[in-house]
Amino acid sequence: MTGSNILGLCGSLRKDSYNRKLLFEAIRLYGKCKFKEANLNLPLYNGDEENFEKPKSTFKLHEDIKEADGVIITCPEYNKGISGVLKNALDWVSRIPGSAWKEKPVVIMSAAAGRSGGETAQYMVRACLIPFGPRVITSPIVCIAHAPQQFDKHGKIVSERYRDSVKEAMSNLRNEIN
Repeated sequence: MTGSNILGLCGSLRKDSYNRKLLFEAIRLYGKCKFKEANLNLPLYNGDEENFEKPKSTFKLHEDIKEADGVIITCPEYNKGISGVLKNALDWVSRIPGSAWKEKPVVIMSAAAGRSGGETAQYMVRACLIPFGPRVITSPIVCIAHAPQQFDKHGKIVSERYRDSVKEAMSNLRNEIN
């Protein structure tokens, strides 16, 4: 399906983060699609603020998720957990009426400097998504360990094993969308 709308959520705000490289490599390996990277640079969730006017950027994120045919989430692991940026975005989206995530095909991947490749953060992201009812694609689990050595200067994955795992995840996403 060449007309698929794919939304990418990168749990790091750093321009050259390994998870952003992973996101763009995943899109390259996905093939033809319409891709948009979501803006997760949102104000901190505050229940008091929620009672007034929610920030427009949170509605935009909600709408982007709702309009997407599928979502790719790449998440760094900070201190054995999910990044505050990603958790904050999930919290804001959950406070907007109309379930944007319901039945949405989602792939979760991670890249980290350590030897587990962000595995713990990935499990936390899955746990945070469960109440929203997306169709999380559970295989293969893509955890890119020792991330500084896994991407070339163009952002492409150098390890055939990791590249094949990302290809398979993208194939599974494509199949779930079709």
